[in-house]
Amino acid sequence: MHDIIDQLEKKRGAARLGGGAGRIEAQHAKGKLTARERLELLLDEGSFEEWDMFVEHRCADFGMAEHKIPGDGVVTGYGMINGRLVFVFSQDFTVFGGALSEAHAEKICKVMDQAMKVGAPVIGLNDSGGARIQEGVASLGGYAEVFQRNVMASGVIPQISLIMGPCAGGAVYSPAMTDFIFMVRDSSYMFVTGPEVVKTVTHEEVTAEQLGGALTHTAQSGVADLAFDNDVEALLMLRRFFNYLPLNNRDGPPLRPNGDAPERDDFSLDTLVPDNPNKAYDIKEAIVKVVDDGEFFELQADYAKNIVVGFGRMAGRSVGIVANNPQVLAGCLDIKSAIKGARFVRFCDAFGIPLVTFVDVPGFMPGTAQEYGGIIKHGAKLLYAYAECTVPKVTVITRKAYGGAYDVMSSKHLRGDVNFAWPNAEIAVMGAKGAVEIIFRDDKADPAKLSRREAEYKARFANPFVAGARGYIDDVIQPHETRRRICRSLAMLKDKKLDNPWRKHGNIPL
Repeated sequence: MHDIIDQLEKKRGAARLGGGAGRIEAQHAKGKLTARERLELLLDEGSFEEWDMFVEHRCADFGMAEHKIPGDGVVTGYGMINGRLVFVFSQDFTVFGGALSEAHAEKICKVMDQAMKVGAPVIGLNDSGGARIQEGVASLGGYAEVFQRNVMASGVIPQISLIMGPCAGGAVYSPAMTDFIFMVRDSSYMFVTGPEVVKTVTHEEVTAEQLGGALTHTAQSGVADLAFDNDVEALLMLRRFFNYLPLNNRDGPPLRPNGDAPERDDFSLDTLVPDNPNKAYDIKEAIVKVVDDGEFFELQADYAKNIVVGFGRMAGRSVGIVANNPQVLAGCLDIKSAIKGARFVRFCDAFGIPLVTFVDVPGFMPGTAQEYGGIIKHGAKLLYAYAECTVPKVTVITRKAYGGAYDVMSSKHLRGDVNFAWPNAEIAVMGAKGAVEIIFRDDKADPAKLSRREAEYKARFANPFVAGARGYIDDVIQPHETRRRICRSLAMLKDKKLDNPWRKHGNIPL
């Protein structure tokens, strides 16, 4: 018995050591934690239950039979984050560069399968050189098995990817199908083909950081949601982010009681919107003043800044927030912002998270670049997402709601449950100046007459009362009472039931 126990401890020691002390030191020298150190920070102390510590690869080619390390380059299992269940896998770069083998993939698939059975999220900590070349197609098959599970888990359990090192080739498609992607600046990157291949095929000179670093994917491509300065910050922020998510699609948004009264008024909101309708203001100020304790977890903050998305809490319960940002492109909807907003709305709908929408939108972005880029189809993604959405939807029009963009932004016509407007809201087909230049084009030669026409149009249409008269706006509210009215609306909508017609799935305009 003692011999078996000794053997067990030796194997456990070998697994915990990964690629050895030298490679662990090299990992630390890069400012990176090891796979196990990352899990210690991510999970509640002492909660991690590891699976498949003794799994080894089965490759005998290229001398691999003599190089077997227990665990085979990935640490898998489950644990708790703030007392809530989560399944995890953490790739170990010290073992074969974290390269994915058939056995490595099987370990990941096992925790994903179990997470689906019990209804708990999956978090993947990616740090891998890609497919293990020595295993050939068996490694590629392993990737495909993971991909299939990503697809089956989509909309059933939340999936989060934290890229903490290289992620290249086929490896990028698993994170791409997860709900959220976080990265670490200067130490993580994602790309389908690396700099050398790019140079060979297109003759472009580009570094790994320029091609697929955190800055590239959070600000230019929109692939990643957030980037952090180091492993520790990334893991601690991921713990905070996890608190906003339900465990599965039947769980409902988590409740976190706090001392921020739902009936709280904030009179500073009464002066937030400038008198000049062409002057910008910060919509994030309104969000922070309305949500519980001023805590707003923004996503994709550096991408498509003309729309703001993220999570907050109202009366202790998680809500998804979407808002036009008049500080960027006057809050216009364009291709990037429509895609960003649509994906977030669909996540919230899939997991029963209520949506609060702040509207200040002068329309869709004009121009050849947008039309040639497919703004018609891409803009329809946001429209489709809101129209399909069945969770509670509360909308607040803070200033402009013009044209088709008014319809798209969770309007009453797209089954918005409660639609409010601030007193200075302008709900119309277009701005007064543009409207009168079309309606009264014969008066263009007379600026004074045109100016009078513009004033008439503003008085008649540039207010929330025309829409209110038709029931498109449920109430015109004072800005300072916004939090109170939203909290009451969400409480009323808590047990909302709304089903879409039966179908295998819709055909969103991709």
